[in-house]
Amino acid sequence: MMIQGLILHNSVCRCQQFLQLCKLRVVSLIVFTAVIGMFLAVPGWPPLLSMLAATLGIALVAGAAAAFNCLVEQKIDAVMARTRARPLPRGEVSSLQTLLFSGVVGGAGMYLLHAYVNPLTAWLTLATFVGYAVIYTIFLKPATPQNIVIGGASGAMPPVLGWASVTGEVSSDALLLFLIIFVWTPPHFWALALYRRKEYAKAGLPMLPVTHGEKFTRLHVLLYTVALTAVTVLPFVTGMSGLIYLVGALVLDGVFLYYAIAIYRCYSDALAQKTFRYSILYLSLLFAVLLIDHYWIVKFLLPGRA
Repeated sequence: MMIQGLILHNSVCRCQQFLQLCKLRVVSLIVFTAVIGMFLAVPGWPPLLSMLAATLGIALVAGAAAAFNCLVEQKIDAVMARTRARPLPRGEVSSLQTLLFSGVVGGAGMYLLHAYVNPLTAWLTLATFVGYAVIYTIFLKPATPQNIVIGGASGAMPPVLGWASVTGEVSSDALLLFLIIFVWTPPHFWALALYRRKEYAKAGLPMLPVTHGEKFTRLHVLLYTVALTAVTVLPFVTGMSGLIYLVGALVLDGVFLYYAIAIYRCYSDALAQKTFRYSILYLSLLFAVLLIDHYWIVKFLLPGRA
């Protein structure tokens, strides 16, 4: 009995270690925005089977990309406080195990997407994997302080994947969702880079606060937040959303701008941490308001299409 309990305990610990490689908090936001994209793509409810298959497939490929990222960056992770407790730097899993895990999980996700969703979603998801795990992680991140701007294209793809999974196409509205996340990414990540700048310098990564200084980065956090405010109004301007979304977006943008202005005028690491945490909440709430507005319009303004 004791041996069985020990085996079970070790199995649970091993599962937890592999799950840590998947960066579940990041993947949860990816899946959330992808699912919102599915709901926004149709006036009623998305087809249940394709929605479930797409959600699971996107989650698996995103987890595989995160694990591959951990594999490539394990030496960097070992010298940074926020990442040195990950399984690879601690020696809890090997590089080969991580590579195999990433391949199996990613392959399973791709099979689900191709077999039960549609080829377009599968190929777009594969391109997203390559963009993040290979182009961003291997080439961009160690080479240029604009890594997060260029690489942000991969991180902005989930709502497009969700949209394509239920419609089989990518519309201009889907690209608007892409644009919102694309412009959101730099102020979100640079807020983190500001208060982690010494760790990035120690790791030898050319993040913007390291290469161009704190003041330059603070200015760009503000400029991108202003651009984000303009971009988030576009769904209302194009008729994709209504007043509920517009009011919600402007309130959320106002808070984000407050933080960005405060960072620029009177910086502190504590303020940068608050800004980073708010940016995650911001994106979640923004997409939630989009969803609420979408179904309010369908129910009350277009009842025949519900």
